Amino acid sequence: MFGAPRPVIASASPALPLPRRPLDPPGPAASGPGTSRPASGQVRWWYENELGWPTVPGDPLRLAVGVRYDVLDIPAEAGFAALRRLAPGSPVALHGDRMLFLVAAGSAEELPGLLEWLDWGALPLDLGAIGAGGLMAAPSRPAPYEEGDAPLRGASPPPGRPGRIGSQGAAVWLRPPEPGCEVEASLPTLSALGGAGDAPDLVRLVNAVATQCHRIRLRRACAQPPAMRAQGR
Repeated sequence: MFGAPRPVIASASPALPLPRRPLDPPGPAASGPGTSRPASGQVRWWYENELGWPTVPGDPLRLAVGVRYDVLDIPAEAGFAALRRLAPGSPVALHGDRMLFLVAAGSAEELPGLLEWLDWGALPLDLGAIGAGGLMAAPSRPAPYEEGDAPLRGASPPPGRPGRIGSQGAAVWLRPPEPGCEVEASLPTLSALGGAGDAPDLVRLVNAVATQCHRIRLRRACAQPPAMRAQGR
């Protein structure tokens, strides 16, 4: 009743550890008066201190590529089919209708020659990489998709080349990185070629991704009217 004491809500103690994964950004309903938003500085702190990943100043938050990892940028449809080629702890993000595979630093420079060596170099595969000097939108929450689901139901593709800053839709983690772990050990790399055990192999991953990209290209070409199919040759 009116005279009953109100329960005391304890405030967060400074001794409590910070979040062990990216913070969820607020939804549209969290923008009204009296609501609180997670500080973007906490997300930046998570990347820089929990993971040791460099970020760049400014908002939206972006990650500097080419220092701890490079990024393989592929259609999400092809990416879902290639996920089994990755080690369990290898981080993967979604951005619009693109999937971003984190791979060993320096892999972006190796990709053109690797595609040529695998006999994929002459085909337009919609497959690229972001390397040293590039930027990646910082995923801020886990993705609401399961790896076996159809890719990105209802998602609208970003305009222009994917992986560029300014694309529509926030980047989200499909496989988030694990704080306290050395990410390099889980990333696909050329040095794993011919290795034993569960070492992630960049060659097999790129070949699997290129195969899926080619299948998507053929399927779309077959779905076109004959006149448009002839123009695309």
